[in-house]
Amino acid sequence: MKTHWIFGIALSAVLSTTAMAASVQSSVIANNTPRFVATAKNLGPANAAEVIDVSVWLTLRNRSEMDSLIGKLYDRKSANYRQWLKLADVVAKFAPTAQEAAAVREYLSSHGLTVVKVDPDNFVVRVQGTIANVEKAFQVKISTFEVNGTVYRANTTDPSVDGPAAALIQAVGGLDNLVYTHPFTQRVALNPPTGGSTSVSNAAEFISDVCFPGTVTQKYTTNGSDPIATYKGNGYNSSTTGCGYTPPNIQAAYNLTGLYGEGFDGTGQTIVIIDWCGSPTIKHDANVFSAKFGLPTLTSSNFKILNSGTAPTCGAPDPEINIDVEWAHAIAPGANIDLVVPPSASFQDVDNGELYALENNLGNVISGSYGSEELYTATSILGIESAINEIAALMGVSANFASGDYGDYTFDEGEPASVSAPADSPYATAVGGISLALKSNNTIAWQGGWGTNETLLDDEGSIFDPPLNFGFAFGSGGGPSAVFSKPSFQSSLSGSHRKLPDISWLADPFTGGVIAISEPFTYPAVEWTVYGGTSLATPMFSALWAIANQEAGAALGQAAQYLYSMPAGTITDVLPVGSTTNVTASIKEPTVTNDYSAAEIAAPLEGTHEFVSALWDYPDYQDTVYVITFGTDSGLKTATGWDDVTGLGTPNAQAFADYFNPSN
Repeated sequence: MKTHWIFGIALSAVLSTTAMAASVQSSVIANNTPRFVATAKNLGPANAAEVIDVSVWLTLRNRSEMDSLIGKLYDRKSANYRQWLKLADVVAKFAPTAQEAAAVREYLSSHGLTVVKVDPDNFVVRVQGTIANVEKAFQVKISTFEVNGTVYRANTTDPSVDGPAAALIQAVGGLDNLVYTHPFTQRVALNPPTGGSTSVSNAAEFISDVCFPGTVTQKYTTNGSDPIATYKGNGYNSSTTGCGYTPPNIQAAYNLTGLYGEGFDGTGQTIVIIDWCGSPTIKHDANVFSAKFGLPTLTSSNFKILNSGTAPTCGAPDPEINIDVEWAHAIAPGANIDLVVPPSASFQDVDNGELYALENNLGNVISGSYGSEELYTATSILGIESAINEIAALMGVSANFASGDYGDYTFDEGEPASVSAPADSPYATAVGGISLALKSNNTIAWQGGWGTNETLLDDEGSIFDPPLNFGFAFGSGGGPSAVFSKPSFQSSLSGSHRKLPDISWLADPFTGGVIAISEPFTYPAVEWTVYGGTSLATPMFSALWAIANQEAGAALGQAAQYLYSMPAGTITDVLPVGSTTNVTASIKEPTVTNDYSAAEIAAPLEGTHEFVSALWDYPDYQDTVYVITFGTDSGLKTATGWDDVTGLGTPNAQAFADYFNPSN
């Protein structure tokens, strides 16, 4: 079994495992510049008087031994199999020493920076100072750049460090102000007439679980005359409440009820959810959700909110937190939930949040519904994220991350392909997404790789001839990492790099999950609405992994290490799905009738041949009709076996968790 993963020449320079001799007086912290700096518009120097926080990550010791040990811990034939390290063991073997941290602290203090905190295990030193002092300390210039319409701060070259500290620093976070984002999505129309959305709630009728009510034929005219359009095909739920799935729907569809019948619901396990800023209403909202669907009440004994740094000042009702907490609880109702709240979405705050969870031994499953585009993230920071995930894997913890909601990031516009970090780490488990249609008995009618195109047919009585194709709206992230080499558990896959995702679950907001959330200035205060995104799939899978740990009777560690060798029946391969009743159009003009095939209406299909399309009467506006196309992910395609939309597929929950029962 291959036990050492080579991350490529660039990253191996960053993750050097031995300190250079103290006689070396200067060292460049390689690959610590965001890659957009080379191409983005430079708007000039950053404000030199601005005070910023910087995290200085120290180099791990004995890194080659650490990488080798990972292989043994997950090798069934090894005497080290599942002999997880305790935090004290990790610190003793691999963490920077107190003397090394002191040397780094001295360097930073001597260059005018204020030391805010030294990590208790010496992994990172947090400092604060003006941009002018930071530039002097790290021998860089910091400028502002315009990237895709947004202004960011970033260093223009890699930082350098002098003296004894030079050989001890692995990466410097905070020189740029890039942040993680939450990949959650709502069911919305692209370019609606006045910017409306279908986030309709508080209706007398609860959200329907019938997303596809059958085939329809609809006829529209323009002020009673030509052109006259006739649209035929699958219908999509067009009620004001819309459609979405509830915990009972998903529990039945994926055989979770069988697990509960066996007595496995996550009891004794803790799911650690990392979400910045926090929400003052989350416990209340989750208990409204729980009461509605017969789930246990969240109390101080099974639900904790923990600040991983300073108290956040940005707290507000946040759909992401509601998605994570409510759906983790829905899948594993017996598990405890620890909500770890970093003070901001910055890489340094959130990465510190994950480290905080490990250093405090909070649980065996970490759920991270966030990410950044690998292409724009400094390679050294990617290395830090992966190192934290490797520590998790050493300790028997699975760090699960969303693979993103933007396909391959090309957006059908020729942008460079990329993937989401930290899901790209070989030591993480990447969770992608699917679209789902259920029958009335909650069995699966079809599930397809999540990728949605939108086409506008009629805009408040104005018929488009030809239909107006908006193309890709959102879909499961995936593809090969440009940084990390292929881990041993993906040895059966083609190529030489880490591939995303590993596994998938419900994510399409057009077939999404119901949540309860408090919204200011509304009555009643708690709204019911539907969200999707790989932000929904990730807590769902994390909760199932907690149940698998419960059934195993011991910590299993990184989930991805097992998925590729699990037997048939535990994971359902998600295949391309099509329909014989996809939407077609016939538009009668004064002198000619124009017919449009389902493929023409769904375009651009990027080579996809099988898809499902449905007519959606946009509920906010009269005579406004869209076609929603399912199974058209940007640059990615669902296929037999592993694919870059759904990974290996979706878990068959009962068989999946039962596989880990020692008696089997």
